[in-house]
Amino acid sequence: MMTEPISEKEVAHVAHLARLRLTDEELGVFTRQLGAVLEHAQDVEALQLDGIEPMSHPFPLENVTRKDEVGGMLDREEVLDQAPATEDGRFQVPQILGEQP
Repeated sequence: MMTEPISEKEVAHVAHLARLRLTDEELGVFTRQLGAVLEHAQDVEALQLDGIEPMSHPFPLENVTRKDEVGGMLDREEVLDQAPATEDGRFQVPQILGEQP
């Protein structure tokens, strides 16, 4: 078995700070899992990245937004007919506190 980069005592401390109650079994499982994550982080940290340009995305992207295009619209009268209250061709809503009509 490999040496774990974090101890059960440290995981228990972090769980306590996060107000998590862990059973002994959970403590063992989470210690192994967190240890694996930390080992992977050490592997990534050890990579030689001199001369490699940082990137925000692994693939080059260009304007990934779609064009605004007018689509089908709802019939105004049909929508207003389904509203609980209308006034002058608009939705009527309750007055907001503190505002004068």
